[in-house]
Amino acid sequence: MRIPLSRPMIGEEEKKAVLEVLESGQLAQGEQVASFEREFAEYIGTKEAVATSSGTTALFVALRALGVQPGDKVVTTPFTFVATASAILHCGGIPVFCDVDWKTCNLDPEKLKATLEREPRVKGVVVVHLYGIPCALEEILDITRSRGLFLLEDCAQAHGAMYRGRKVGSFGDAGVFSFYPTKNMTTGEGGMVTTNDPELAERCRMLVNHGSRRRYYHEVLGYNFRMTDIAAAIGRVQLRRLEEGNAQRRAHASFYFRELSGIEGLELPFIPQDTLPAFHQYTVKVRERRDELLQFLRSWGVGCEVYYPVPLHRQAFLQSYGYGAFPVAESLSREVLSIPVHPGLSPGDLEEVARLVREFFAK
Repeated sequence: MRIPLSRPMIGEEEKKAVLEVLESGQLAQGEQVASFEREFAEYIGTKEAVATSSGTTALFVALRALGVQPGDKVVTTPFTFVATASAILHCGGIPVFCDVDWKTCNLDPEKLKATLEREPRVKGVVVVHLYGIPCALEEILDITRSRGLFLLEDCAQAHGAMYRGRKVGSFGDAGVFSFYPTKNMTTGEGGMVTTNDPELAERCRMLVNHGSRRRYYHEVLGYNFRMTDIAAAIGRVQLRRLEEGNAQRRAHASFYFRELSGIEGLELPFIPQDTLPAFHQYTVKVRERRDELLQFLRSWGVGCEVYYPVPLHRQAFLQSYGYGAFPVAESLSREVLSIPVHPGLSPGDLEEVARLVREFFAK
């Protein structure tokens, strides 16, 4: 694509950092990982951060550390990437879906209340800050705390997003982040669990490292989910540039808001009051002609994608659970379309994307 939907922003600093690790001989988890954990916790505003091999393993480890066991029910959104639900299943838990808010595409607090009233034995709730837009954390925290449920924040798309002056990933019992190449910052592949609970962090560290606090002494059944020093070295450089990149994303989003407002049949992203989005994606809603717009943009070399075309309750591997309908998630899956917003876009790229969208609707 001439104008890609996403692009990892890798420069000379990252290359230099990797070369230094290679020359050091310490390639597996070491001081680079420890430093990255400290720096990331400080950035998010939590006491602890635990690095993992991917965002998916971070989700799984956090859920295990929070005590999810076979048969436990965990409420989450059906409108998200599959890992949010599969991590629950890998713990032996049962995903209980709750429909989302049309405007934000995030978990709807009122529907969450109704779900919890009719579902017994729920252990906790996993919220997703979809597209980098924070969900209604204060309302959801009131709901979970009043019922003694854990709250896990899936921040895979929300590095640096803020809710009422605090970064997401610092509100719940734990937060999880992904460093996949398309994210706002990357380590190539990797993840992070953030928490203010030192005991929870210690459980995560043991699970990540074969159930061990001390080499060759294993206290619980664990996994090899460690991050490498190579990945952490990239992550440390990326973290230093994250705020600048997010500011560019917000500037690009502001351009679209100006240039695409008022087009009939096109709904622009809704930004809740008291939030600062990270704009992992700039996701519009297109009534009736979404797939036509997707093909039109791609024919002109503009990357765009549907996140997500099939809600989780409609995925083949979850059909045996007999989920009912979630109308908002199903409607969104037919209307959402993400267009390029990443920091690598030039002014000309942005102008061309906006021009093509306007041209499509003018026809």
